[in-house]
Amino acid sequence: MKQKPPKERKFGKGVVRCRRCGTQVGVIRKYKLMICRRCINEIGPMLGFKVYS
Repeated sequence: MKQKPPKERKFGKGVVRCRRCGTQVGVIRKYKLMICRRCINEIGPMLGFKVYS
């Protein structure tokens, strides 16, 4: 049985992707970063954020 491809999203979680790795999970949109939490943890100190364990 054929299936239709998923429709293009215009708004919501399905539209926002991480600029660095492309994932849709855990994207931080504050200050228009558009980077996921995993990438923020890796490159945060270079951006000026402090990483706490």
